[in-house]
Amino acid sequence: MKRSYKVIKDYGENLASFQPNARLYLMNVVLSGAASGVFRLLFNFFVLSLGYNKEFLGNMVSVSSFTALLAALPMGYVVDWMGRKRALLISGLFVAVATLTMTLLPYRGVLLGMNILLGLAQSLAGVTMGPFLMENSTERERTYLFSFSSGLMMASGFVGNWVGGYLPTWMGAWRGFDAVSTQAYAMALLVVVSVMILAIVPLFFLKKPRLEAGQSTDFMPLSYFKKEASLLTRLILPMLLTSVGAGLIMPFMNVFFREIHSLSDAAVGSMFAWGSLAMGLGLMIAPPLAERMGKIELVVITQGMSIPFLFLLGFSPWFGVSAGAYYIRLALMNMSGPVYQTFVMERVEPNARATVASLVSMANSVGWAFSPTISGWIQMKYGFGPAFVGTIILYIFSVYFYWRYFWYQPKQKVENVTGSETTATGD
Repeated sequence: MKRSYKVIKDYGENLASFQPNARLYLMNVVLSGAASGVFRLLFNFFVLSLGYNKEFLGNMVSVSSFTALLAALPMGYVVDWMGRKRALLISGLFVAVATLTMTLLPYRGVLLGMNILLGLAQSLAGVTMGPFLMENSTERERTYLFSFSSGLMMASGFVGNWVGGYLPTWMGAWRGFDAVSTQAYAMALLVVVSVMILAIVPLFFLKKPRLEAGQSTDFMPLSYFKKEASLLTRLILPMLLTSVGAGLIMPFMNVFFREIHSLSDAAVGSMFAWGSLAMGLGLMIAPPLAERMGKIELVVITQGMSIPFLFLLGFSPWFGVSAGAYYIRLALMNMSGPVYQTFVMERVEPNARATVASLVSMANSVGWAFSPTISGWIQMKYGFGPAFVGTIILYIFSVYFYWRYFWYQPKQKVENVTGSETTATGD
């Protein structure tokens, strides 16, 4: 009981120590997370209602992610030139404009073009977030800020997914449209756009942080890649494999539950809502667990434990088992993400963090740039089974490399956080 009280007390003290910029960012996270929850749930259904197929859905995701991949390195320089605040504002604006345009002009070329804009926004936000949170936190509360921001986004996504499941029905009843009609989905997406615009408002109040010597995260020249090639390979490769695996299945989960288990839009929305809540809770309990067992240990254990549940999710004929596995897998697989991102940021020199943030963004985009198109084709020919098998295999390799590169190494090597070549030599 005493230990539980101390954990809760420490957690509250870390949350209370968040800086003003971090609090404003969290306000943006709440609103954008809710909007994103509705968008992720409904947009695929909107596109399918227009007569497009799942292969085209995969192509859109691939275009967006491929753009984010190509833009990641240049965006590192752009973010340093324009500043963190402006980068976050422009990213949010791009997302709102792209969503509005795709809703009002849902032609094939427009959909693909606006997914390019979404890819630029994704790259801009991805490169900015890590250095921004590092600059607006201290070592004491940093892991909590990374995990709490991600957890808060998932928790607000709970509301977004739940509301999103019913929003087309409400919009359709209001205007006399069928709940699964293109018109009902479009009206729901226009509501999403309004929330996206509202989410930008807190970002206008961000102020430039006062940084101590050596705390700046300015983008380093490309010579850094050559200098620290071994370290960067070890840090990025497991994330790359996870990205490739996730891109095979994750963009299609709403379609999976509707087609395989015959769920209605509202039921899928409720599932996604509870899934977001499960992921949010997992993310929020991750910091004290990481403090107790170690960051990389948490990554290996939780992601490794998630793999059997991914198998049950994809291959169980019973909806109850598949749904339960979906929730548990979400919580386990994703709770370590911000912890590992903190781990990565801490292992490189402060003035290399923008460079590494670009690499992280690229790694997260690679799989989603190619996998959804491949998966869409596979699903058209063979169903969801082969895509799930591919994801499981890639996740196994990813967990192995996390373990081999960082946990398996002698302790004195793993604890070196200077980013030198003596760190985590795993050959």
